Amino acid sequence: MTIEEAFGQTIRELRKSKKLPQEALSDISSLDRSFISQLECGNKQPSLITIFQLAEAFNMSAANIISMVEEKINSK
Repeated sequence: MTIEEAFGQTIRELRKSKKLPQEALSDISSLDRSFISQLECGNKQPSLITIFQLAEAFNMSAANIISMVEEKINSK
């Protein structure tokens, strides 16, 4: 599993656990919906700013998101 795939899966799981459609996450995070889709599919790499925007949208720390991604990478 690539870092991009692990990040995408993590974001998708967090979004779904909050019962948010991509459009709502887009509004909360100020990221384009199509960009969120590309992140979730593992087609794009997030910038540090993007990670912080998503962390704020999920009301968690960026470090927590990175930790979740690392767990996915290490478990596969």
